Amino acid sequence: MLTLILAQVTTLDPARPQAEAVLAGGGRVLAVGTREELSALAPRAEVLDHRDLHLTPGLCDAHTHLVMYGASLSQLDVQGVRSVDEVRARLRERAAQTPAGEWIVGGGFLLSELGLSGYPTAADLDAVSPDHPVLLHSRDHHMIWVNSRALAAAGIHDQTPDPEGGHIVHPLGCLQENAQALVSERVPAPSESEWLAHARAGAQDLAARGYVSTHTMAFEDAAAPLALQTLAARGELPLRVWACLPHERLSAARSLGLSRVPGGLFQWGGVKFFADGALGSRTAWLHAPGFADGSGTGIALDSPDLILERGREALRLGLTPVTHAIGDRANTEVLDVYEQLRPEAEARGIRLRVEHAQHLRPEDLPRFRGLTASVQPVHLPADAAMIRELLPQREQTSYAFRSLKDAGAILAFGSDAPVAPPSVQGNFAAAVSRLGDDGLPLAPAEALTPDDVLWAYTRGPALAAGWDDEGWVKPGARAAFTLWNTIGGEARSLVL
Repeated sequence: MLTLILAQVTTLDPARPQAEAVLAGGGRVLAVGTREELSALAPRAEVLDHRDLHLTPGLCDAHTHLVMYGASLSQLDVQGVRSVDEVRARLRERAAQTPAGEWIVGGGFLLSELGLSGYPTAADLDAVSPDHPVLLHSRDHHMIWVNSRALAAAGIHDQTPDPEGGHIVHPLGCLQENAQALVSERVPAPSESEWLAHARAGAQDLAARGYVSTHTMAFEDAAAPLALQTLAARGELPLRVWACLPHERLSAARSLGLSRVPGGLFQWGGVKFFADGALGSRTAWLHAPGFADGSGTGIALDSPDLILERGREALRLGLTPVTHAIGDRANTEVLDVYEQLRPEAEARGIRLRVEHAQHLRPEDLPRFRGLTASVQPVHLPADAAMIRELLPQREQTSYAFRSLKDAGAILAFGSDAPVAPPSVQGNFAAAVSRLGDDGLPLAPAEALTPDDVLWAYTRGPALAAGWDDEGWVKPGARAAFTLWNTIGGEARSLVL
């Protein structure tokens, strides 16, 4: 069946930037033009009259942990809490509704918002949760805060040594980076039906917000992408998904013959690495002098040698090396590795990719030419005050969107859900205004225009994923659109 859509169309196709109508059939755009042209071309087409709305290429959230996000929608939410007492109040309420002995899992707190001079402790949670082990993720998911019952379940005590790439904070209660697994692995794994429910919840939530696709970034159990694949096979996946494989599973992928196979609603596309942690948990890997509060230079995770070796293996399979790098030192080290990987990547038509690229040295900005900079403006408001306090030396080159664009990087916007809500409006506002939650702008010269943001939410992610049929409205493209009252405002998806 043919469908004629009437709307105020922004195509992002340089050959025809604006139009009045789109003709679609078989899930593809067939023609773009005026109402008269397309009505004459297909006089019997079904007509969807959205002339009071704007139609653009469909939005893509280029950085989610999709199934983890779906799970978070039913977990304890402590996003935006401003004190330990507020955490206790929310935890007390959840504990009263949870059978004794069951784990309570949640997250969303930020150290800088708790009003503490140090780290929260297990004792801070014990009084309101004596009958439940509790695990709360920090907003950036690079640290957890647990109670004594959770520590006991994991066998952690004052003499427990730090695991490689992780740190157990004393007094006990917080575990950073790889130390998180000591407790998180004690949480009972979801059943197959629960995994499917989490996957469905995450995908449906994004679709309801106006997204037609997403890039999911690993850092999840192996069952998470399997749940997405099951939904895709059943025809129940409302989004197109480009998925990353953790580099630890690369050898298994090779033995199974896994490689990039475009097409369908689920596609393996990348191999994920972590060069460091995050700003909020004080684990971002920094050049000296490090954090201004004297808390050090962060934690280095996957080594440059490992990223180089396994990055080459990923490229041989046709997969994109995708590396989390937040601190300035982490970005320098990743860019050094990518200079070595660049010739093979370019020969294979693969665009190397840096996730977050948050805090950069000025001399590293030009080195992003031709790379994907997968960034999340929605984090900027909460981080702005922390950057001024902890990284004053990088204030002008943090969240350096304009400089990255001018350097020739491909900007791909995402949210990092569940680290932040996948809010289209939040990303638009943060990228254009650059206002922190404290009301002060952060490096205002790095602001983007609304047109820049739309491109980074549509065409940028498509280029990052190697999708030539997405991110613009032109013949042959996927018939997957976003409808807006005002671009940057309320949005809903339209997939034919």
